[in-house]
Amino acid sequence: MIIRVLQQSDAEMYHNLRLNGLQTNPEAFGSTYDRESQFSIETVTERIKPTMEKFVLGAFMEQGILVGIVTFVRESSIKTSHKGNVYGMYVTQEMRGNGIGKALMLQLIKKARDCEGLEQLNLAVVSNNVSAMSLYQSVGFVTYGVERNALKYNDEYYDEDLMVLPLKGHFISRGGLIQ
Repeated sequence: MIIRVLQQSDAEMYHNLRLNGLQTNPEAFGSTYDRESQFSIETVTERIKPTMEKFVLGAFMEQGILVGIVTFVRESSIKTSHKGNVYGMYVTQEMRGNGIGKALMLQLIKKARDCEGLEQLNLAVVSNNVSAMSLYQSVGFVTYGVERNALKYNDEYYDEDLMVLPLKGHFISRGGLIQ
C-alpha cells in the first residue's frame, strides 16, 4: 500500500471513490451523492489541489487502485489558524479492517505536525459509527462534546461526536486534562 498526497491528476479516481463513499455510507458525510455527482472534473481538481493549508491523502494498492481517502484543512482565521480539521475519511468496504484507515490517519497527523503553528486537529464523527470512533481513539483523538441532530438524511437525525487531538503537548478542557 502506498499513501501519498493526491494531485490534480488524481481527480477522477478521487471523485469516483468519494461518490462511492457517499452512496455506501450517506449518513457519514455532510454532503450527498446527488450534489457531488454534479461536480465537474475541474471542480474536483481544484478541490483536491494541495496547498500549505489543505491536502487530501490517498491510499493506493500496489496496482494503483485508490481505496482510501482523508482530507486535512487548516482554519484560515487569525484566531483559529492554530487548528486543523479532518474531513471525508473513507475506505472502501472491501478494504476495511486492513489498517488502511489507521495508516491514513497516522500519515495525516504526521504531516499536520509539520505545519508551523498548528496545535490541534478536530473532527466530527457520527456518534453511532463505532468503528470510526475506535479508529480515531486509537490514534489519540478524544471526544470533547456531542452535537445533537448534527446531520439529517432521509428525515433521520444523526448525532456527531466532536473529537480533538492535541499536536503540541496537552491542554485543559472544562472536563479536565487532555494529553
